[in-house]
Amino acid sequence: MRCLVIGTGGREHALALALSRDPGVAEVHAAPGNPGIGEVATLHDVDAMDPEAVAALAIAIDADLVVVGPEAPLVAGVADAVRAAGIACFGPSREAARLEGSKAFSKEVMAAAGVPTARSATCDTPAEVAAALDAYGAPYVVKDDALAAGKGVVVTTDRDEALAHAAGCGRVVVEEFLDGPEVSLFAVCDGTTTYPLQPAQDFKRIFDGGRGPNTGGMGSYTPLTWAPADLASTVVETVVQPTLAEMVRRGAPFVGCLYVGLALTAAGPRVIEFNVRFGDPDIQPVLAVLDTPLGGLLLAAAEGRLAEVEAPRFRDEAAVSVVLASAGYPESSSKGDVIDGVSHADAEPDIDVIHAGTALVDEELVTAGGRVLAVRATGADVADARARAYAAAEKISFEGLQCRSDIAAEPLGVVEGASVKES
Repeated sequence: MRCLVIGTGGREHALALALSRDPGVAEVHAAPGNPGIGEVATLHDVDAMDPEAVAALAIAIDADLVVVGPEAPLVAGVADAVRAAGIACFGPSREAARLEGSKAFSKEVMAAAGVPTARSATCDTPAEVAAALDAYGAPYVVKDDALAAGKGVVVTTDRDEALAHAAGCGRVVVEEFLDGPEVSLFAVCDGTTTYPLQPAQDFKRIFDGGRGPNTGGMGSYTPLTWAPADLASTVVETVVQPTLAEMVRRGAPFVGCLYVGLALTAAGPRVIEFNVRFGDPDIQPVLAVLDTPLGGLLLAAAEGRLAEVEAPRFRDEAAVSVVLASAGYPESSSKGDVIDGVSHADAEPDIDVIHAGTALVDEELVTAGGRVLAVRATGADVADARARAYAAAEKISFEGLQCRSDIAAEPLGVVEGASVKES
């Protein structure tokens, strides 16, 4: 099988790594990729936001499967163009990608499907926002209706901050706060059939203890030994399958990864948000312990025959990813800082250094984004994997490096004294 991965970040590097280790995959290609992806895939200088260019590349390399990593190309219709070219694509159509492209649309689908989620109001004016904030009370949850690269959500007890965020977004969705630990669940879907992957937990805030602004994610881990054993099956039954049925009813079957962001409330799991792709970094540890070859699983979903293959299997191990971010992140990012120590960090077989925001300049690896690298380790349990990840991370250095020291130290929102809610 010849696979083409679309995107440039850590998620795409993790996908390319998993595909390169699949004995059924003969070649991995990526566009446009990054230096880390280039170590396991052939890179192509193609704009991921250009549907026709991506489809043309897939034809040129005779791809059997295209995996679209980021949300923006999916919302732009890249998957539609690839399918129109007669090539299997793992990723939803432009219409189905509205589940992430518009928070208002997503809430509309959840309501129609009877999915358990927070009460919400879609607001277009400051007066509507103010009324919704008063109706739901603090902590205030305000979400930009449009794509915002994981940074469009504010959760705050400061009403003025909530109002200011809404004013900078245009249309927003204001929600009631869901109290409980947060969990990431990824469901591989072929339009009607779905298989859940192993749940993970993502640490969103920039600083230890869940302090500071939201980021795209500063680290993650799996398994969640504290979560209900039947969590995945419950979410498939109450969330994923009803959503798939509703999307079929709307004439936009969902093919790809449906990310379900959950709060485990006292009343049971409630959906915080849908995304239409694998999350980053929370998919990284999940892929590290996935025992099922990834290529065959994604191809079956893309071809509408997921029911014909076995459900994903996972090794009885744990995995932890720790993100190394650049100076100024998340408000800004420092670019061009020389990165040292990567080759030493990933020397062991149970360690992967996953590239997100890196570049090669005069044959030197430098920073090129906010989240620069993620150090992923597997181990016998979470404590073992965590120790290995941090030991490897200490070998890497660059100017202004930011790294939380408490990734996977304890479950968020579960243990007494644990970090504050990080949505």
